[in-house]
Amino acid sequence: MPLVLEVAAGLIRDAAGRYLITQRRRGSHLAGLWEFPGGKLEAGETPAIGLRRELEEELTATFEVGDLVETVRWEYPDRTVVLHFFACRVQAGEIVPAEEQAMEWVEPARLAYYDFPPADRELIARLSVSGRRRG
Repeated sequence: MPLVLEVAAGLIRDAAGRYLITQRRRGSHLAGLWEFPGGKLEAGETPAIGLRRELEEELTATFEVGDLVETVRWEYPDRTVVLHFFACRVQAGEIVPAEEQAMEWVEPARLAYYDFPPADRELIARLSVSGRRRG
């Protein structure tokens, strides 16, 4: 039976409407690809609580986790990932990548230029289109 991982990711936007993305570290599953920050849930955690913990560990600031935007279930050859994407915003502090991962603020229309895992691609396409429609 394949491994099933529950993961939560934050759609963090700045005042200019850009999204924060980070690059997966060498040695990790899907190393080198870009992603919305977040991580695996621990036993007993809700997606929102797990996301808040992961963001604070990875990015050092404090975050408000808002509405669930989308849940995606994706089958990889060796595992199944259930991704919960939440709208988030910085509550306090400065965002600093604690794990030395690359980090960029990207306009919605430019997200498609980055190499994301297959599970993220439909969401990326929707965010890119909706970003172009905004003033």
